[in-house]
This record gives sequence, C-alpha cells and structure tokens, in this order.
Amino acid sequence: MLPLTEPQIRASFVNCSRGEASKLTLPADVDDTPWDRLDYYGWIDRKAPLRAYVVVTVDDAPVGIALRAPEDAAKRRRAVCAWCEDVYATDEVSLYVARRAGASGRNGDTIGTLICTTFGCSRNVRRIPRIVEAGDDPEGVVLRRIEGLRERSARFAEEVLRGI
Repeated sequence: MLPLTEPQIRASFVNCSRGEASKLTLPADVDDTPWDRLDYYGWIDRKAPLRAYVVVTVDDAPVGIALRAPEDAAKRRRAVCAWCEDVYATDEVSLYVARRAGASGRNGDTIGTLICTTFGCSRNVRRIPRIVEAGDDPEGVVLRRIEGLRERSARFAEEVLRGI
C-alpha cells in the first residue's frame, strides 16, 4: 500500500460526511505505519470501540470506509475472514457493517462482511504456509494470498461505493 498522510486518510472516506471524517480518531502511530507490509489500513477507534475504519486501494486511489464494529464480543463465532481467508486465525473474526456511500447510505442501506477483528489480514496472508498448503511453492502461495486479499477488500469498497 502506498504511504498515506493524515489529510489523505481523512479525505478518502466515502461513506461519512467531511465533518465526520475530520473528527474521526486516527491511530497514534500513523507516521510509523509499515505501509509496504499492508494491503489495506484498518483500525478500531480507541475513543469509540464500536467504530472502526479501513482504507482500501481501489484503482490506485485510497477509499476510506467507516465501519460499525460488533457490539458484543461474547457473541462472536469462529469464522473465516472474507478478506484474508486465513483458516487458522478464525477466533478473531467479526462482522463489520458499513453504510453505503451517497444517498442510499443516508437512507440506511448497509453492507456487511466478516473481517479479522483487529485487521490483521496483511499479516495473515504473509504467514509462511504449512507444507500442506504450499507444496513446493511457498512464495507463490503467499503472493496469491496477497493478491486475493487486495481483490476481496477492493471488491467490498466497490460495493460500498455503489451507493453513489
């Protein structure tokens, strides 16, 4: 992912107002983010834990999406993340819901998906594959996982944008 500045991150949001984007709480360590190891940028709002945000690259442009986080962690079930599809990190997956962009979002239209609760997908896809997953091509498996994560997260962002 290309490095983003705070103003770029705030300007990228498509499913909230400019005022809401200007007030959202960014992680304290934005400047120290290892952008070259990320396929999208995601975080939970430390001041309002039921809010979360992701910035996904779509057509070489950042698309920010405000998410609603699960209200009750005790109701989480084991599941596979729809973005990274890691079959080993199934305990920390949550349903996140995003308001669609534009008029449909203002009218209450939403879309949801299962995502790693703390947005660890980029780390998961770079995990060294087990022999049963990789055979004799572990590097190829990792590259395919990374590409799949980028495609699936961008597809979700495109669905949010369909509200425009």
